[in-house]
Amino acid sequence: MKPIIDHIQITVKNLDEAEVFYDQLMPILGFDLNKKSKGSVPAYEFDVIEYYHPNLIIGINSPRSAFKNEEVHRRKPGSLHHLAFKADSQEEVDEAYAALLKTKTKIVAPPQLYPQHGEHYYALFFKDPGGIKLEIVFENR
Repeated sequence: MKPIIDHIQITVKNLDEAEVFYDQLMPILGFDLNKKSKGSVPAYEFDVIEYYHPNLIIGINSPRSAFKNEEVHRRKPGSLHHLAFKADSQEEVDEAYAALLKTKTKIVAPPQLYPQHGEHYYALFFKDPGGIKLEIVFENR
C-alpha cells in the first residue's frame, strides 16, 4: 500500500460561512468547483460539502448541534493541529498569498522562510473563518 490520503473531513464551526471561504481557497489549490458536491447524513446529524481533486477529496462538515458553540482549538486532543498543502515552488506560495489577500482570509504569517522547520522551508499560514489553521508550503530538499 502507498501512504496516500484519499480524503479528509473537517468539521467547521459554520458550514455556510466556511463554504464561502473554501469556494475561494480550493481553486487556488487546484480544485475544480464544478466537481464540488453537497450531501446530508441525517442519522449522524451533519451536512457535508466535498471538494474533489484526483489526488484528494476535502470535505467540510457541519458541527453536531451539541458542539456548535464550542471554540476551535488546535491543541485539544483529537483536533486537527493544521493542514498543510504542498506547493511546487516558492512562487506558487507567493501567488497563493496574493490570491488570498483578495479575500477576507485571516493571514497568520505571510510567505517566508521558516528555518525552525527546515533550512529551505518556505510557507504561508492562514486560518479559515472558524479558526482552523491552514498552510501552503514549499520545501526545496
